[in-house]
Parts: sequence; structure tokens; C-alpha cells
Amino acid sequence: MAPKRVCQIIRVKPERFEEYCKVHAEAWPGVLAALERAHFADYSIHHDPIHSLLIATFKYTGHDWDADMEAVAQDEETQRWWKMTDSMQESLVEGATGSGVKPGWWLDLREVFRFEGK
Repeated sequence: MAPKRVCQIIRVKPERFEEYCKVHAEAWPGVLAALERAHFADYSIHHDPIHSLLIATFKYTGHDWDADMEAVAQDEETQRWWKMTDSMQESLVEGATGSGVKPGWWLDLREVFRFEGK
């Protein structure tokens, strides 16, 4: 099975952007381990300063997306991380209340083009 490619966006509060960068430069090892256990790979976050957006992309290489996402959501260190980072963000998902709960926090984007090359 080919990896699932994911792209998501969220608004970052401009006054909190530098803090957001700092905490991600020192990402907690337990959070990274939870992502690895859940089969996240090639994860990066980019910044669009004009629209104050964060754009995240990653590959999911597992076989049970729902179970792996639930495992991440139940990880206590990840929950503490999300509490901190959610306060720096504004969700674009209608009805969103925070990371790890439905309907989601980051807005999933539909892929419209892919070129893999050789």
C-alpha cells in the first residue's frame, strides 16, 4: 500500500508565531515518538506569513489510520503539547474545539495534483 499523503492548514496567531517556531525547534521527544509509533513520516510545517497560515505535510505509512490517530490523541505528552500549541493557533475547521477531538483542529486539504518523477 502506498503511503497516504496529508496536507493540512491552520492559522497561527501572528503575535505567537515566534514562540511557535521556538517550541517546534525544541519539539518534545515523547511527541515525536508518538508520531513515529503512529506511522507519520516526512513531516514538515511551513509558514505563509501573508495569510498567517501554517501548512503541514506528512506521509502516513500505517494500515489503520483511525486507530493510529486515536493512539496519538490518547498520548498524554501529546495532549500537553497540543494544549500549548493550540493556544497559538486559530482553527479553520467549523466547530473545532482543539486537537485530538472531532471535527479536527487542522483543516485537511484535498490533493489536486501530484508528480512523483522518476
